[in-house]
Amino acid sequence: MKVLVLDNVSEKAVKILSEGGIEAVVNNDKMTEEQLCGIIGEYDGVIVRSATKITAPVIAAAKNLKIIGRAGVGVDNIDIPAATNAGVIVVNAPDGNTIAATEQTLTLMLGLARNLPQAHKDLKEGKWMRKEYLGVELRNKILGIIGLGRIGTAVAKRAQAFEMKTIGYDPMVAPEAAAANGITLKSLEDVIKEADFLTLHIPKTKESFNMINKDTIAMMKDGARIINVARGGVVNEEDLYEAVKSGKLAGAALDVFAAEPTIESALFELNNVIVAPHLGASTKEAQVNVALDVAEEFVSVLVNGEMAKNAVNLAPIRPEILAAIKPFLTLAEQIGKMQSQLANGSVKSIKITYSGELAQVEVSPLTTSFLKGFLERMMDETGSVNFVNAPILAKERGIVVEEIKTAEAGDYTELISVKVEADSVQEVSGTLFGNDDPRIVMIDGYRINVVPEGNILVVPHQDKPKIIGPVANLIGEFDINIAGMQVGRKEMGGKAIMILEVDTAVSDATVAEIAKVKGVYDVKMVTL
Repeated sequence: MKVLVLDNVSEKAVKILSEGGIEAVVNNDKMTEEQLCGIIGEYDGVIVRSATKITAPVIAAAKNLKIIGRAGVGVDNIDIPAATNAGVIVVNAPDGNTIAATEQTLTLMLGLARNLPQAHKDLKEGKWMRKEYLGVELRNKILGIIGLGRIGTAVAKRAQAFEMKTIGYDPMVAPEAAAANGITLKSLEDVIKEADFLTLHIPKTKESFNMINKDTIAMMKDGARIINVARGGVVNEEDLYEAVKSGKLAGAALDVFAAEPTIESALFELNNVIVAPHLGASTKEAQVNVALDVAEEFVSVLVNGEMAKNAVNLAPIRPEILAAIKPFLTLAEQIGKMQSQLANGSVKSIKITYSGELAQVEVSPLTTSFLKGFLERMMDETGSVNFVNAPILAKERGIVVEEIKTAEAGDYTELISVKVEADSVQEVSGTLFGNDDPRIVMIDGYRINVVPEGNILVVPHQDKPKIIGPVANLIGEFDINIAGMQVGRKEMGGKAIMILEVDTAVSDATVAEIAKVKGVYDVKMVTL
């Protein structure tokens, strides 16, 4: 086996490859796409950091390529769809920078508590300002953690050594799993309200964008502090500026910004705001660790023939199994995405029932596909959920996943039904019309017929007059076009479900107005 190592990846990674029986060829010159296409054909694998782009033409020219490794977390410089279509595994190193990001969080929190960067600067400028920088202790303070993945959990563990009380929010973590790490699981609102220090460890998604804004900051304790070592954009920087300037917050510490790189921000004017240029993963150890992780993956896959544990694309499936389940992979993933947005509270268990002809085949890849869709919106900044790590991540979060097979599928040839138990129980069922037309056909037993894509408003309500009209009017008032509408009910005058397919996502403000309509039980905006 022969592997091309680019972008000044650590020599320790090269040593692991060589000791594992792989010929490692190092080339640290900056290469054009054309140059890379000219040589890539002779290699079984390639390892890069962020400088080299592994594009579709490069992958097409790589006739022997079996695996691509990214010595880091982000894989934006690798064409994942092209690699998947070519049957090439793509791996990254999501664990290598966990400690670096964790320690950066603690560093900023300590600096924020004791005003160390400001005092350091003033003293070097000849100003002895001991009285001006009265700090606070971490002991007995409440640390609120939004996002309890690898980094959030590691931060909690270290904060507990400072005798801090750790509370956290993560809808994909069971209370028992959080408690095992000394964290009291609470609602997002309660974490924001109770925290003396609030730290974020979540990706930037539609749900998390501007999560910390003027409204959520207003809920915080007077004199609380915010730390963000996650992603720029999850904290609204303008609202944060106003909150710190007004004295509502005692300070903030930011390692990330909405636009990067940046050397200009109103926040830089405030003496009680600590900033750093995205140094969360910038340690010697982290840079070495990510390279070592990828090199070990290469030996495992190329030499030992094992499955990659950190693959970011579809793991290999036997051809006969793939032929039987391939049409259902997208359906399962979309059901997962829908269920993640419908679930209320912390998820405890997931029961997936495969009915009809699906009960005769191997369905574990479908379960993994569902979990990928279900979990990916709540992953922390260490990396994306994928087809390989989704079951592991679910287990880490204390979510019990059960597969059931039954020959009985009712009116359908095949049916996938997923019941998610959280604060309430939600069930979504889907099937295929023809060979490649996925549909959601039931929600909580109410019959519907919805293509799982785009923006879908789900409105459980009482089956009576003067509900559908007011809801539709409210959506129209906000200049949102309704592309389709249907109602599922079991009996006249009972509970029903209204499904509205809309051209653009309905805002939180509109959702709140719809929820006020008499007879509406709940409103959920689902974006697929």
